[in-house]
This record gives sequence, structure tokens and C-alpha cells, in this order.
Amino acid sequence: MPENFCSVCNVSDLEVPFYPNSSASTLKLLYMKKVLLLSAAVLLLTAGFATNNAARKPSVKASEVYVPIGNSGHVISLLDLSLIKVKDVQKISGRKMSFADRMMFKAAQRQLKRNINPDGTIDSKIFVKATRKADVTSGFHLGGFALGFFLSVIGVLIAYLIDDELKASRVKWAWIGAAISLVIYILLAI
Repeated sequence: MPENFCSVCNVSDLEVPFYPNSSASTLKLLYMKKVLLLSAAVLLLTAGFATNNAARKPSVKASEVYVPIGNSGHVISLLDLSLIKVKDVQKISGRKMSFADRMMFKAAQRQLKRNINPDGTIDSKIFVKATRKADVTSGFHLGGFALGFFLSVIGVLIAYLIDDELKASRVKWAWIGAAISLVIYILLAI
């Protein structure tokens, strides 16, 4: 084979990088050090970005949450309800409790006591979620949006007919879905 087998380039002109006083093992060691340092840097940066120092949300006090007892409209705090006697509940509610009702009340009272911390805060997520005063009209409601988007005005009417705690949010998103479907209809008609 001729020395110069490429007519465009001269093989002897190609230069291979040369590191003085280096062998293949030292180059491999240098490469491994770089990979190790890069891996360590990536690991430290991802661990550093993963920390979350968000402030804890204030917990709900059991003495500030009130529940109605009986038909008289009398309300009592959860802290007082966890300590009250059955006779007092019967007196406040105005009705006599059967044996099964008394046992269920005592079981619920024990569970309520377990969910109240010594500092008076409620520990259970269910109680905290139930006592938070959230604005239901602010969140996205997929069902309401789908009713308005696919059924237009009929979907909005259906959203008004469904009566539950999310009615306000459903109606709002049904109107938004109906408006978006109307805009899309007008744009496609043009």
C-alpha cells in the first residue's frame, strides 16, 4: 500500500495529541479522575437542589374547631368533646342515648383524644382537611370543565343540577368550558 493513500489529505499531516512523559495508563487515570469529579459534582448539586426549607403550615387547634350537638344549635369544641361525659352530651342534645350509641360515642371520643396532641393541636390529616376553610371556586374542576366543553349550555345546566360541596367550582368551570368550546366553534366556522 502506498504511503499516501488519500489524494485529498496527507496522513502524515494528521497530528495525534501528544502529552510529554505520559503513557496510556496515566491518560486513563486522568480520564477516570475527571469522570469521578464530574459525578461527584452532579451528585452534590442534585442533592443540594432537592432540599426544601418551606415553612410548616400552622396546625389547627382543637379548641378552635366547633361542631354542632343536637338540634338545639348548641356547638362545642373538639377539645371539650373529647373530655365531656355521656350524661352531659345527653343533656345538651336533648335526647337519651341507647347503649350502642353510648359505646359508639365512647369509641369515637377515644379516637378523638388520640388525635389531639398534648399542646392542643389536631394530629389527624382528616380533621385538618375537614376544618380548613378552602375556597372551592379557585381550584380546577375537570368534571365541570368537561360538561361545559363537550355539552356547552346543556352541560352548564347539568352542573347547576348536581348539588354537593363542589357545586360552585363545577359551575364556574362548566361556564369556562362552554366559553372555550364556543370560541373554538367560532374559529372553526370562519
